[in-house]
Amino acid sequence: MAEIEKVIFMNMCMVYDHAGRVLALDKVGKSYSGTTFPGGHVEPGETFTESVIREIYEETGLTISNPKLTGIYHWMTGAVRNVGFLYKTDEYQGELISSEEGKVYWISGEEFLLKPLAPGMEQVWQMMHDDSASECLQTLTENGIVSKIQ
Repeated sequence: MAEIEKVIFMNMCMVYDHAGRVLALDKVGKSYSGTTFPGGHVEPGETFTESVIREIYEETGLTISNPKLTGIYHWMTGAVRNVGFLYKTDEYQGELISSEEGKVYWISGEEFLLKPLAPGMEQVWQMMHDDSASECLQTLTENGIVSKIQ
């Protein structure tokens, strides 16, 4: 009988405007910090789309519409597979408000990439901007983190 893997589902969304800016979150936390896109965990009973809409609202005060699934980012933590669904949208309304997750603000894509990024954000950025890359598996080896993007 095959071993059953425990999985945790998460999401992240790149909210962008048509002036070349993205919505950045300076995440503060013990387990994950640095500049990232807003997102979080999928709660029981939610669809993945409902979850990303809720998380963006909780962390930014913005209500997004029509998030487009752009990729899957996953990694192992011990025996648990963490699966993040990556979305992007330019449809939003509301007033930008930071949360306990960290400060949120608009920044150009070029400036975003110069920030102290949260782990894995280089690969997330690549998948958000490259239609041929839709999945990234990160594995911790004795030589560091290895990313396999397909």
